[in-house]
Amino acid sequence: MTDDAFESAEDRLIARYFRPLATHRGAFGLADDAAAITPPPGRDLVLKTDGLIAGVHFFPDDPADGVARKALRVNLSDLAAKGARPLGFLLSIALPRDIPEDWIAAFAAGLGEDAEAYECPLLGGDTDATPGPISISIAAFGTLPLGTMVRRSGATAGERVFVSGTIGDAALGLRLRQDAGNASAWGLDAAMSDHLVARYRLPQPRVALSELVRTNASAAMDISDGLAGDLAKLCRASGVSADIDVTRVPLSPAAARALGSDPSLMEAILSGGEDYEILGTLPADWIPDFRAAAERRGITVTDIGRIVEGDGAPSFLDPSGSPLVLARPAYSHF
Repeated sequence: MTDDAFESAEDRLIARYFRPLATHRGAFGLADDAAAITPPPGRDLVLKTDGLIAGVHFFPDDPADGVARKALRVNLSDLAAKGARPLGFLLSIALPRDIPEDWIAAFAAGLGEDAEAYECPLLGGDTDATPGPISISIAAFGTLPLGTMVRRSGATAGERVFVSGTIGDAALGLRLRQDAGNASAWGLDAAMSDHLVARYRLPQPRVALSELVRTNASAAMDISDGLAGDLAKLCRASGVSADIDVTRVPLSPAAARALGSDPSLMEAILSGGEDYEILGTLPADWIPDFRAAAERRGITVTDIGRIVEGDGAPSFLDPSGSPLVLARPAYSHF
């Protein structure tokens, strides 16, 4: 009897689609029960896990390669906000038994392309069948010099609050996926609509900013549950509060057009989530140099407010200086 006779369908699936992604020598070609990695000398290992579920984090008809990229990128976003360099990841995926093989092939292709682009190879994981929706969980690992991980808890009164990129695109993109008619209601052309939907489907983790964050930011995290809610988490961990000027929150042309048509969208922009931008704090006089260094890396950062003493929730101030009242300050699964 040949060895192939003892190989299960799961073994063949792993060998065909995922073993080519396991390029780290510690992955052992996915031929063992576990991987082994040794951080470079003088560096800490940073650990992060996040997952996606069909119907919750992506639409069941979203392209499989994009789903794979999103699953990896949401984890890379967290590593970047901690100042860490990607090292590798574990993948656990549960698939319906009747899923087409071309979906798996496209998923693996997208995952492999991003793993190579971000220098973050597959180290191992698990595959399962499920009677429910597709479920994907990734645990990503990064490294940084000993004791230098940027935590949520380092912000102090007087510092400035910064964000990378633009805010609110993904939340508006989700609304467009739910109802394409919003495009005309918001006065968006096709390019603007495509931009917002793409920002929902495919995060852009600010990996290029990680070293700057590590060497400059006093506190940082990525924005996954909305700017308002995630800033509240950072402030709570640091024992401070914040005053944010909503007119300084950076918007893409598409988001600005939508907001101009419907001012009530400001709440979705501030609290809708899935921006996967970096939120952080640093001394006010460091802002110009930090901004210039980020721009040399192709990333815009914007000063949106200040850290203040106190233990209350951050205030998001409108042009008149009055605080906005947000009915739902953050995305929550529960």
